[in-house]
Amino acid sequence: MGRGKVELRKIENKINRQVTFSKRRGGLVKKAHEISVLCDAEVALIVFSQKGKIFEYSSDSCMEQILERYERYSYAERRLLANNSESPVQENWSLEYTKLKARIDLLQRNHKHYMGEDLDSMSLKDLQNLEQQLDSALKLIRSRKERAILEENNMLTKKIKEKDKIVEQQGEWHQQTNQVSTSTSFLLQPHQCLNMG
Repeated sequence: MGRGKVELRKIENKINRQVTFSKRRGGLVKKAHEISVLCDAEVALIVFSQKGKIFEYSSDSCMEQILERYERYSYAERRLLANNSESPVQENWSLEYTKLKARIDLLQRNHKHYMGEDLDSMSLKDLQNLEQQLDSALKLIRSRKERAILEENNMLTKKIKEKDKIVEQQGEWHQQTNQVSTSTSFLLQPHQCLNMG
C-alpha cells in the first residue's frame, strides 16, 4: 500500500516541521547530487531554514563559480529582454544594483568564513570545502614566500660576491702599490761599492 498524497501546507507543530525540514533537505541535496553526477550538470542549491541558517550544496565546482555563471547568464538574458522591450534606464540600474548587492553579500559571507566567523551555519561538506580552499591558498602563499626568500637570498649572495670582488681588487691594488714603493725605495737608496784590493 503506497503512501497517500501529502497536503501541501505549513506544518504547525514545530518539532514535526523541523524533522520534515531536515529529512526533505537531505532528500533535496541527495537529488541535487544525483543529477550532478548522472547528467554531468553543475548544480548549486541554497536553502535557508526558518531560523535563518543557510544550507548549501554545489557540485564539483565551487558555489561561487556557479553563482557567478548564473549571474552572468541571467544578467545577459535580462539585458537582452530589456533591449528588446526598450525598458527604461532605471530598470537597468536597478538590475545592476541587485546584481552588485548579491555579489557583495556573497563576498562578505565568504570573507567571514575565511576569517573563521559565522561557521555554525555551514554543513560538514561546506566546512571541508572551505578547509580545502584555505589549504590551497596557504600552499600558494608559502610557495610565493619561498620564492621571495630565494630571490632575496640570491640578491644578497650577488651583493656579497660583488663586495668580495671589490675587496679582492683593492687587496691586489695595495699589493701592487707596495711592490712599486719597495722597488722605488731600493732604487733611491745609495749603493755601496765593494772595494777589491
